[in-house]
Amino acid sequence: MLQINDLHCGYGRSTVLHGVSLDVPADGVAAILGHNGAGKSTLLRAAVGLLRPRSGTILLDGEDITRLAPHERVARGMAYVPQGQQSFPHLTAWENLRLVADGRKDGKAATAEALEVFPALRELLGRRAGLLSGGQRQQLALARALITRPRLLLLDEPTEGIQPSVVAEIEQTVLALAGRGGMSVLLVEQHVGFALRAAGRYYVLEAGRVTSAGDGGSGAEAGVRQALTV
Repeated sequence: MLQINDLHCGYGRSTVLHGVSLDVPADGVAAILGHNGAGKSTLLRAAVGLLRPRSGTILLDGEDITRLAPHERVARGMAYVPQGQQSFPHLTAWENLRLVADGRKDGKAATAEALEVFPALRELLGRRAGLLSGGQRQQLALARALITRPRLLLLDEPTEGIQPSVVAEIEQTVLALAGRGGMSVLLVEQHVGFALRAAGRYYVLEAGRVTSAGDGGSGAEAGVRQALTV
């Protein structure tokens, strides 16, 4: 679904990614692991078009999208959920969802489906997003992304800063989304166990370079943890 080939990218004169290559399988999950500052979020921002690569290519389902604007990538089936449970805090949860749904022919049905994935949001639709807990805002951010019916979902640390009781729920949701077919996921995650349970393929980033890669699953956890301590 997504192929990134020899990607070099950065900010100003600083290069953050140095020749990164990875694949996200169709109807599958690829996980990116690494310490803070390794370039994980930069990679997602480049994939969705918020950063222009200095060199390299990005292919979505075989189409070269390297020079496409973010809205053009969204139109082709990409959805991005950045770090930090981002929302419009002065709008209600319902208004946050409508911002995405309005103007879409399937907006009403897609919103209903998203609320089926996150039923706890139904009781919070009239509450301002800024008054929701971190876990509730993350569910809202994921629901907004699902309304676009993405073919490729990019998630940047969806469990970061969330209370433990909700982390498990977020993990189960991501695993369920990844397992129902029709959508690929590129997941940046600090929780190694969760990332490897979800992913069929993993990549470890260190200082903007892929230093380790392999098949996911619980059997890979020891090797990944060792790679992260080197």
